[in-house]
Amino acid sequence: MFNKEALLNEVSLKAIKSSGSGGQHVNKVATKVELSFSINETSVLSEEQKQKLLQKLKKRLTKEGVLILQCGETRSQLTNKTLVINRFLEIIKNALIVKKKRIPTKTPKAIIRKRLKEKQKQAKKKANRRKPDID
Repeated sequence: MFNKEALLNEVSLKAIKSSGSGGQHVNKVATKVELSFSINETSVLSEEQKQKLLQKLKKRLTKEGVLILQCGETRSQLTNKTLVINRFLEIIKNALIVKKKRIPTKTPKAIIRKRLKEKQKQAKKKANRRKPDID
């Protein structure tokens, strides 16, 4: 599918100051990790894969075709880095999956015969309820 190591070499990671709990620690340490990946400039993926990513991830991309992910869930920069990389690889993997085309199945002949038999039986039952024609 794609080479993970080569793909991760093209990713740029940046540590930024995180918001949220942490008290004075938050103001001193950059624990939030931001990952950015330019789909148009990558050499790891083929043109077909790039087009598929641009189409499937268009709501998550910037106008330039850059995927930006952030993770500030924990107070550890290393943990956030691991989480954002795993999330990135999962997004790319899921976007490149080709769904198998569904082939509609035909109704078995036995089922069709059974339905027609039930229909005839129901019609006879209704016919027997009518008043007889006396001519």
